[in-house]
Amino acid sequence: MDCEHICTIIHVYFDHELSAASDAKFKLHLEHCSDCVADLDACDLVRDSLQRSHIYAHAPALLQRNIRADLRSFALTTAWSQPLWWYWLAAVAALLFVTILLGRVGHGLRGDDYQAELAGEIVDAHVRSLQPGPLTGIASDDGRIVKGWLDAKLKFAIAVRNFANEGFALQGGRLDVMEGRSVAVLVYERNGHPINVFIWRTREPDTSPRAGSRQGFQWVDWRKGKIEFCAVSDADLVDLEKLHQLISSSA
Repeated sequence: MDCEHICTIIHVYFDHELSAASDAKFKLHLEHCSDCVADLDACDLVRDSLQRSHIYAHAPALLQRNIRADLRSFALTTAWSQPLWWYWLAAVAALLFVTILLGRVGHGLRGDDYQAELAGEIVDAHVRSLQPGPLTGIASDDGRIVKGWLDAKLKFAIAVRNFANEGFALQGGRLDVMEGRSVAVLVYERNGHPINVFIWRTREPDTSPRAGSRQGFQWVDWRKGKIEFCAVSDADLVDLEKLHQLISSSA
């Protein structure tokens, strides 16, 4: 294979976006090409440097999807039709643009704007669950049954407890989609008010609970053990904070 052509897809390989066949073919090429191995090492160095720098921030899923779609479209339309030097110039310019963008707005994306976007999506999902029809995918007050049902459908495990003695009766669980990923939802009831607790994996560090309101609903969000939780309901905020304490102590 022509190494000059192979190098034009090295970033696609680095981002795990090659097909299975192309990925295997490229790995065979790496066994005999020190130049491409060196380029991959350089990519690792740049990524690690950005992650350790103060300008690095995790972009919201929507921004990540849009950037990847644009870069993938650009690579497909230009990588094989333009001179190699033009491809690398465009790639460097794109990387510089993304770095500057994250550096300038990264804190905002993970701050108020991001939290408002996430809260809005979760509240919308909560409202949808209140429409006529089943509230749960598995209706049971037995934590072991709900946990088994969720574990069979998710790539991560969660603790499920019925806190009926503390005033939070487990109703069941279901799956939902948040920011393009599958999330678990535990459903509780407090004095006639349904409470949805959305749960998903995260790479972010643990946080203390953060609270807010939207469209007349209260929400409390926290992270523990690489898992993020967000409880939402029209119940009193003090009730959501108490449920947070119960879940955190049992996780």
